[in-house]
Amino acid sequence: MRKREDLSQPVWAGVVAAVVGSTSSFAIVVAGLRAVGADQAQATSGLLTLCVAMGVLGIGLGLRYRQPISIAWSTPGAAMLVAAGAQPGGYRYAVGAFVIAGALYLLTGLSARLGRLIAAIPTPIAAAMLAGVLLQICLAPARAAVQLPSLALPVIAVWLLLTRFARRWAIPGALLTALAGIAWHPATHISYSAADLLPAPTFTAPAFSAGALIGLAVPLYLVTMASQNLPGAAVLATYGYRAPLRPVLLTTGTATALGAPFGGFSVNLAAITAALAAGPEAHPSPARRWIASVTAGGVYLLFGLCAGSATLLLAAAPPLLIEAVAGLALLGALAGALSSALADPERREAAMVTFAVSASAITVAGISAPFWGLLAGLAARCVQSVLRHPARPLDAGSGQEPVGEGGGHPADGLVEGVGGQGVRDA
Repeated sequence: MRKREDLSQPVWAGVVAAVVGSTSSFAIVVAGLRAVGADQAQATSGLLTLCVAMGVLGIGLGLRYRQPISIAWSTPGAAMLVAAGAQPGGYRYAVGAFVIAGALYLLTGLSARLGRLIAAIPTPIAAAMLAGVLLQICLAPARAAVQLPSLALPVIAVWLLLTRFARRWAIPGALLTALAGIAWHPATHISYSAADLLPAPTFTAPAFSAGALIGLAVPLYLVTMASQNLPGAAVLATYGYRAPLRPVLLTTGTATALGAPFGGFSVNLAAITAALAAGPEAHPSPARRWIASVTAGGVYLLFGLCAGSATLLLAAAPPLLIEAVAGLALLGALAGALSSALADPERREAAMVTFAVSASAITVAGISAPFWGLLAGLAARCVQSVLRHPARPLDAGSGQEPVGEGGGHPADGLVEGVGGQGVRDA
């Protein structure tokens, strides 16, 4: 009996982690896939593919390493898709960008040099790019309250109440309120067959272009590395686990690249929900907490079976309402990213340049705003550094800033500055 009681705690922790994580960001994932051109069947396929990949990898890595290694879809990456919008040439070019992002995860796992290069991006600039990506979607609740008051205001009210009394369930509650409103709204007409309720993988042949590579694949890779993989490893380290980051990057990169033609835009280490499985709430003994992440993986596999009905219901909703739920889910992430971007007075101007350009929604040469925001911020930072310390310019060989400009290992800055910013993942 005691053994069963011991196992029940991590099992329930895994169920809670999966339910909270997936419902908190489910609307963002669907909105992101639809934004880059996926139709209903392709969005359903993407949701199914992501759930299966998260489940299989979560179970496999947990059993292999006996650590609570939680795998998630990239919530900041999904927000990136919303910001990027439809790709010239159609959805297949977005699929090609997903393949490239997966290949970049793989290369990072194989190359320590590439990992150090990503970690060397200054924390304020990485955080400002993320904030710029999140801004437009975080404005959606205000727009929805004016344009769709009968649907949006109850969602916002439930979210406000639950943030006060049961914060963990605020976004799931808001999503359920939105779904109930959609189902009961007089203007809602849902026509479907039994086949529509059963999710099925839909293959889309990837196509490649320089614009999608630079404007979608690279920003997707950067925000996922900076906001998911590195902070996910940091969360595990907080609870005494040394994450096998290289195997994680190799397996998630492979899963992303193989799942991309079916809509699986990114799987990676979980950051926030990682704490639900790795912390003492999962089990007093650290040696048993891996059961929680393995359980969460099993729940994700079950969720994959619901992908058809979930996307069918959301397809009947006004897109602005779904963006509003996503925006509520990402308000904490936006606040954290802005706080990190503005924390260092010496880097504040460069960070704001990054934020302004990333949030501008511009497209130049087929390349979307986040990439230009990153370039503009890095250029502003270089100019400021040279003007502030003319005798000690940036070392062109190392790519690192001189001592006195923030110090410390670059990876530490990314993990602390971007990782713990309230990004809700699955």
